[in-house]
Amino acid sequence: MELIKNIKKNTMILLLITFFVLIFVLKDNLSDILTTLFKMNYIYVLIAIIFFFLSIVLKAYVTYKTVNNKEKISLLEAIKHNLITQFFNGITPFSTGGQPMEIYMLTEHQIKVSHATNITIQNFIFYQTALVIYGLIAVIYNAIFHIFPNVPILRNFVLLGFIINVLVAVGLFFITFSKRTTEKIVHSMLKILATLKLLKNKEEKIQKWNEKIQEFHLSAKNLRQRKKLFIGGVLLNLLSLTCLYIIPLFLAYGFNDFTSLNIFTTLTSSAYVLIIGSFVPIPGASGGIEYGFLKFYGNFIPKVTLSATLLIWRFVTYYLGMIIGAIALSIERKEN
Repeated sequence: MELIKNIKKNTMILLLITFFVLIFVLKDNLSDILTTLFKMNYIYVLIAIIFFFLSIVLKAYVTYKTVNNKEKISLLEAIKHNLITQFFNGITPFSTGGQPMEIYMLTEHQIKVSHATNITIQNFIFYQTALVIYGLIAVIYNAIFHIFPNVPILRNFVLLGFIINVLVAVGLFFITFSKRTTEKIVHSMLKILATLKLLKNKEEKIQKWNEKIQEFHLSAKNLRQRKKLFIGGVLLNLLSLTCLYIIPLFLAYGFNDFTSLNIFTTLTSSAYVLIIGSFVPIPGASGGIEYGFLKFYGNFIPKVTLSATLLIWRFVTYYLGMIIGAIALSIERKEN
């Protein structure tokens, strides 16, 4: 019951944010944007949707292989789980709701909580590593070819987002090789917060962090012993991100614009947009994602087409997944 209340509350907040974002995007050229949308070749929207679901299937396949027990979970079930995870990530700040739900769903297939936690952590390591690799490639590509103007606020946002993602990845690998040192660092930070009266129940928090560090350490240690799984998981996540990042190119084609974008500018722009979105503390990174899209893709796509492209892109890559994820969640609850 509490879960349903939280879902409804977060959904209402998300709808409210979406309403204000739509006003911001549509306020100047509503009639032109609608005319552009009606003239669109929707075959390319279908292609974009196919690539979106291909990205979902690739991530689900990683989960399927990580479980490493075909009797426990099928690929179809892994896809359903991934869609439900997409929904919970979409309605929670920093996409924090998906992982607990993924662990719960895995335990419903008679997978032990410890194993389900390891699977989820390993999937996170795969994704975070792929995200940093893609971000690094995008930053290097822009540094060489200067496809974006030097706008300080955008440069700072991208730099901050990239640093956060790198620190998360470095932290994961640091825990892998030095659990004891990591515990000392975390304990010191918690003690400082407690001294500053910013943290209550210090010993309880230390215990919880010790448990989390232990879980991460065991999961990462397992990956060190399964190198093929790690390499395969990262590569499949890179392919999944590519399917997601390339979608604006097909949407531009749908507006009969075959010259504004190419594969490289599209992948680089999308990587930059997602880097900015990674530290926006709002469900779906709403507001930050749209701002980043308009600013980065605005260097290539004409203004009216740009707003129309943003609306379709946001629906395909965010709201569509949430809608289908909500339907999958409803089916899952009825089955249980």
